[in-house]
Amino acid sequence: SNRIIMAPMTRCRAGGEVYDVPQQVSATYYAQRAGAGLIISEGSQISQQGVGYPATPGIHSAEQVEGWKLVTDAVHKKAGKIFLQLWHVGRISHPDYHNGELPVAPSAIKPAGEATTFSGMQPFVTPHALEIDEIRAVVEDFRNAATKAKQAGFDGVEIHGANGYLIDQFIRSGTNQRTDEYGGSLENRARFLLEVAEAVVSVWGAGRVGVRLSPSGTFNDMSDSSPEETFSYMAGQLNRFGLAYLHVVNALSGDIRHGADVVPLSLLRDAWSGLLITNGEYDKERANVEISAGLADAVSFASSFLANPDLPERFSADADLNIPDFDTFYVGGENGYTDYPTMEAA
Repeated sequence: SNRIIMAPMTRCRAGGEVYDVPQQVSATYYAQRAGAGLIISEGSQISQQGVGYPATPGIHSAEQVEGWKLVTDAVHKKAGKIFLQLWHVGRISHPDYHNGELPVAPSAIKPAGEATTFSGMQPFVTPHALEIDEIRAVVEDFRNAATKAKQAGFDGVEIHGANGYLIDQFIRSGTNQRTDEYGGSLENRARFLLEVAEAVVSVWGAGRVGVRLSPSGTFNDMSDSSPEETFSYMAGQLNRFGLAYLHVVNALSGDIRHGADVVPLSLLRDAWSGLLITNGEYDKERANVEISAGLADAVSFASSFLANPDLPERFSADADLNIPDFDTFYVGGENGYTDYPTMEAA
């Protein structure tokens, strides 16, 4: 209905016995924002191995499917459309989430920084480098999660290949130092992404699957020796599937502060033949400029949509926007989640 996309945003509001099941409050939150042309849900781990943050929802159990049905039913009652983002954090995790076992990654390279756990911030650990059979098992976890997303009533899924999580770790040379068929050359570093895409498309069909990439991202201690070459190649290889869209996260101000090697959006636009969604600290004016210039077909908004459940209506009316309250982004509960006012209520 419009080119205003709700970006995936971790909100840490899941509940249940192990805090990984969507609750009724999340159904309210997403339904409030059903005016988006498309909602892309917060990242949802495809397995327990994929967990890296407290109170994030999964999509690998029957209980999670039922929790997500609350969300999809509520969004569809408001005539909205919603994709589920399929997520595996890889090395950006901690043994606390895995009964003392190590997180996994393409290579045993410890990220800088700290993991967020239920007991507070803890230093990252050196991850376990996945064996070939373990990689294939993770691909099957993506396929299983895609199937459960269909059972939960979603309209499609987005594969999270961005922001320094597992797929991104395979793509980039800074985190992938393998010498087998999953490392080294661009062809090999693309293999995991393409196998995941093939598995997910086998469940949904290509027109209901998107992929998210962050070519310029430095978040989670990420780097690549030649990002323009790497991500042009990845986008070109994804053309084979006829996907619903490619979702590109542009260089953020934090990436630039950390010395990002910025990949121009035009480079991805040239390499990718399908619909392109762009993301990254956009306002209405900049979004319209890039759509008019043909650099993107739609723009996704994160904190602006978080704080403005009626963002499309506000853009249409050139109305003032609510200011996001960062202190309530990840704290749980309704505060800073479902209590942002609409224009009518303000």
